[in-house]
Amino acid sequence: MNTPTTYPALSAYITVKEAAKAIEFYKAAFDAKELFRLTMGGPDCIAHAELSIRDTLIMLSEEFPGMSKSPQTLGGSPVTFCLIVDNADAAFAQAVAAGATVLRAVADQFYGFRSGCVTDPFGHIWMIQHQTETLTPQQMQERMSAMPQGS
Repeated sequence: MNTPTTYPALSAYITVKEAAKAIEFYKAAFDAKELFRLTMGGPDCIAHAELSIRDTLIMLSEEFPGMSKSPQTLGGSPVTFCLIVDNADAAFAQAVAAGATVLRAVADQFYGFRSGCVTDPFGHIWMIQHQTETLTPQQMQERMSAMPQGS
């Protein structure tokens, strides 16, 4: 496994329970490539791992008391990862087949994307989408303003 020679300006660092299983899920669901992992106290305790999903770096680790908590411990996550793919329907189906839970089925959206949302088995939320049309912010606002309240 190779470590990237340069790091992007911003990367997500997530905490999970059962990090080794999470890595395998991300490989199956999102075609992640494992770059490397560092273990502590045995092979099942991942202190740090780095994955590449398309052109994005994701770092992850196990929960460590007093330092980090997973969405499972917190009872949910306020963060959503937005994964841009070539085909949202196919990528969504792949994630569900790998064990993700559907939050919102794939559908065309007012802002020019086709998207759906899943929760992974470790409590993280993923919006999976591809662009269907190019809109200006003004066009998106016009569409949003025309929507019924609460949509």
